[in-house]
Formats: sequence, C-alpha cells, structure tokens
Amino acid sequence: MFLSLILGAVAGVADIFGGLLLVRSNWEKRYLRYFIALGAGFMMAVALLDMLPESIHFSPRWAPALVLIGYCAIHLLEHTITPHFHFGEETHHDEFVHAHTGYSILAGLAVHALFDGVAIASGFVLSSSLGWLIFMAIFFHKIPEGFTVASVMLASGQSRRAAVISAIVLATATVLGVLVINFLPSWTHVGLPLSAGVAIYVAATDLVPEVNREPGIRMALIFFAGVAIFLLLRMIAPV
Repeated sequence: MFLSLILGAVAGVADIFGGLLLVRSNWEKRYLRYFIALGAGFMMAVALLDMLPESIHFSPRWAPALVLIGYCAIHLLEHTITPHFHFGEETHHDEFVHAHTGYSILAGLAVHALFDGVAIASGFVLSSSLGWLIFMAIFFHKIPEGFTVASVMLASGQSRRAAVISAIVLATATVLGVLVINFLPSWTHVGLPLSAGVAIYVAATDLVPEVNREPGIRMALIFFAGVAIFLLLRMIAPV
C-alpha cells in the first residue's frame, strides 16, 4: 500500500510539473512530443502484454468485457463531455476556448487520472513488478497531461494560478485512485481490466496520433524504443 501510494504521488507530481512547465516561459515543445512517443510505445506494450493477460487470468469470463467497457467509456467521455480534445496538443493561447469547455476537459482528464491511480494500485496488488511497469507507463504521459490541462485552462481565460491548480486536481485524482484500490483490494479484478481498456484507448487513440503528426522516422523510432524498454524491463524483472 505504501509503495503504490508513493508512486501514485510521484505520478501526480509529474502532472503538476507539466502544468508548471506551461506557465513558465522557456520550454521545449519537442521534448514533450518525445515523452508522448516513448510513453505511447511503453503503455501499449504494458496494456497488451501484461495488463490484458493478467486481467483475463484473473477473470476469464468478464475481463474482456470490462476492457471493452473501459475503452468505450473514455471514448464516450472524450466525444461528449470533452469534444475536440486531443491529448498532449500544443498550447491553446491563440484559440478561444469557452470556460465551460475548459472545466469539462478538466473533469474528463480527472476521470482518466483516477484510472491511472487505480491501474498503479491494481498492479501492485497482483505483483510488485507489474505495479512498477504500470507506474512507468503512466509516468511517461503525466507531464504532457499536466501540460495539456494547464494549456486548456489558460485558453479558456483562467489565470496561471488556476492552470496550475487544474494540474493539482489531476494529481489528487491519481492519488485517490490508488487509495480506492488500497482500501478495497477486492476491486482489483474490476479495476485492472477497466484500466487496461483505458490504457489501450489513451495509447492508441490519444498518443499515437500525436506521434504520427510529425513527419519522418524519428518519432516512430522513439515509439519503438518505448516498446523495447518494456521488453527489456520484463526480461530483467519478469512479472
């Protein structure tokens, strides 16, 4: 419980760092894209090669349906509550975003952050190595996540302080997700497959399109590097 809580807090701090990165003047946008590409490859590998098989082993009958529910829930969320939202996109300073849209996107990302925490804690309930792999997959996209929510809040007319607070909200939701599983570990058989569906959606639908936006082979190689890092870690510390 203590370790998963600490790592959930570290992932939350990455959200806050992403928000602070935006409100500061000097930042390198290409580094965020590198994080997105690396995280997309790593998260896809973790979701398909670890989270999905563990979920099916844990609940052969219901796990596939729960994975699909997790995938569809985030798809519905992004296309109803948070329409026209793209994970990790550039700053929106020159675009007009309605205040209601900004808060809607914050709510949607908070739900996603909650599942991040659920995934981390669920992994540690099953095995320490699985928990670490899930944490690393989530950590890679936390900085772009905090960056994005702060960007949207600024574009909706909110202050820099409000932009940072929005990143803190995501951090809090992540820790809350960890606490849910730690206090109710029996929910792991539901939380892990749901989180696997969310992870597959985020990697394939939100992150990979960002990778594909940049021409050339560099971003693709970074994506494959993310997959390779997962495979290497799995060889060193098998689940």
